Amino acid sequence: MARSVAAHRQAVQELLSGLAHIDGTEELPLMGALGRVLAADVLAPLSLPPFANSQMDGFAVRAADLAPHAGSDAGAELTVVDPVPAGAAPVRLMPGTAAPIMTGAMMPEGADAVVPIEQAVPDVFPVPGVPSTVRLPTTEPGTFVRDAGSDITAGTVALRGGTALGPGQLGLLAALGMTAVEVRTPVRVLLVTTGDEVVEPGMSLPEGKIYDSNGTLLEAAMLQSGLHVTRTGISGDNPTELLALLRSLGGTVDLIVSTGGVSKGAYEVVRQAMTDQPVEFVSVAMQPGGPQGIGTFDGLPFLGFPGNPVSCLVSFEMFLRPALAAVVGSPALRPSLQARLAESLTSPAGKHQVRRGTLLPGGTVKLEGGPGSHLIHALANSNALVQVPAAVTELDAGAEVEVWML
Repeated sequence: MARSVAAHRQAVQELLSGLAHIDGTEELPLMGALGRVLAADVLAPLSLPPFANSQMDGFAVRAADLAPHAGSDAGAELTVVDPVPAGAAPVRLMPGTAAPIMTGAMMPEGADAVVPIEQAVPDVFPVPGVPSTVRLPTTEPGTFVRDAGSDITAGTVALRGGTALGPGQLGLLAALGMTAVEVRTPVRVLLVTTGDEVVEPGMSLPEGKIYDSNGTLLEAAMLQSGLHVTRTGISGDNPTELLALLRSLGGTVDLIVSTGGVSKGAYEVVRQAMTDQPVEFVSVAMQPGGPQGIGTFDGLPFLGFPGNPVSCLVSFEMFLRPALAAVVGSPALRPSLQARLAESLTSPAGKHQVRRGTLLPGGTVKLEGGPGSHLIHALANSNALVQVPAAVTELDAGAEVEVWML
């Protein structure tokens, strides 16, 4: 009987539970830390913004100078003083004056509001050094002012240990003036592609052969997820050679992942090589990616993914990514949301189907290609994995489905 997706995901998580004890750290430059996991809490060394600044191009003013008086129109005419460009340290703003100020420029001492240039009369900045006045409407203190520390205050936690570092997190660290960060030692993966039928890209392509895409596909997914990947050359369908290859490199990694050779055919090299190892070959109720290998090789966690390119990527996303997220906190889970099908689909009874799709504006998802596990062109044109539960065999256009964003 086929194993459910949930049961196999749990089995993979249990297999990898020992990786939680990986406790080393290393300091990396910010860009080298992309996709890695923060080793410890980071406290903000300064406040953001570090000073009160203008949210708009306009005039820095004292709000009290523009307060309405009995018998007068709202607002007032103020004397224009020297402008405040971004990056300058302005002088104190005196009562009855207004300073032209640029977006992001430091607020002058004494100023407590900004009036946008569009509300000024005239609604253009005067020529610097030429005496002038400007009429401005009433405003409230704090209007269009970004207070110092309104984003984060110095000494508070900027990022918690265990946070996966993406562009937003690295941007925050840069804004705090940091150039490097302490991250956890990554999970080290040995990635092995198998099969006499595959050759390396760039080589001549004999009749009956195909270029290996699995190695590039999975290595890219793993590197993007913050893993350290050791990738071997292609191992042919010789079990003895595969065993020698694994043993030559197994001592340098935490996990072995292979692609191909896990089905029930006559030349399934991974199955043959693992005869004396505690590795189980199971059928998971999933399309694509049904055949899976799981166990240990010489004491190391081992996962055997199917050989078709879409199958191996779906295997990574459905099993390895969530297991690593649960055990070591990285990579992060794929964002999941609800969308409506742009067209109908069918799915085999009793199997969790994973289709490739493109999420369109408005929340509709368009399927890319069919369910076949070889359709890598459809995968390349997709931005989402469409999840069809095992209990579902048909869905009409407009039906709601769960999608994982790629």
